[in-house]
Amino acid sequence: MFTFNEISFSYNKKGVELFNNFSMNLEAGNVYGLLGKNGAGKSTLIYLMTGLLTPQSGEVTMDGINVRRRLPQTMGDLFLVPEEFELPRLTLKKYVDINAPFYPRFSMEDMERYLEIFEMGGMMDAKLHALSMGQKKKVFMAFAFATNTRALIMDEPTNGLDIPSKSQFRKLITTGMTDDKMILISTHQVRDISDILDHVAIIDHSKVLLNASIADVVSHIAFRPLREGDHPIFVLQSPYGPLGAVPAQQGEETKVDLEMLFNATIQAPESINQLFTSSK
Repeated sequence: MFTFNEISFSYNKKGVELFNNFSMNLEAGNVYGLLGKNGAGKSTLIYLMTGLLTPQSGEVTMDGINVRRRLPQTMGDLFLVPEEFELPRLTLKKYVDINAPFYPRFSMEDMERYLEIFEMGGMMDAKLHALSMGQKKKVFMAFAFATNTRALIMDEPTNGLDIPSKSQFRKLITTGMTDDKMILISTHQVRDISDILDHVAIIDHSKVLLNASIADVVSHIAFRPLREGDHPIFVLQSPYGPLGAVPAQQGEETKVDLEMLFNATIQAPESINQLFTSSK
């Protein structure tokens, strides 16, 4: 669905390049977690893939079309939920009436269903500017999912949500996902999304440290208490003893610890790369 083809980008001509010949593919049918350290370029990558920024060289394409052209056929199939946004002084119903026509597959029935998931049914006459931060985020995400675009991109979507709302958000993801869509979530709150991802991409500026399905991660790495003879890639000290990200033994499958996977990849990228490439 998305191809980053040798992207180079900096925010000013004399500045250090944030990306230099960066390439990566993102495919339909996946819920991606986009992870990286602060300043690694996650938000910039999102704005490049939505056509809001222009690379100095290279291009980002969606289904083969350069997103920077911002053609109606692309923009009507792409929705961005940024980390920070402002909603106008309108009722939610008026907001939907104005914006829904830009998205050919928008469904009012879906909108109402997603509002119900967030326990905000009957809110169509609510004034957007009077809502709390968490409520604004929930109605905006409900609208985003109701557009039924094939690409939905979210930057720190769980910021500002309380614990019950984070659970509702995960339900929203599983309800709104289909095989022809791609959802990309950029976040530092890895525990909020660990159970809904089926693919993870970890970047560090121009480097793609990991771009793998959760199934591949499970088959290559085990996350568990250390055993005698283990050769851990990363060790985490816990009250119950050391936990490790270790090469998975044949037939061994454990639940992915996304935080441990991230730390292992950041601290030992060569070991992670070798682990995945050695089996190809």
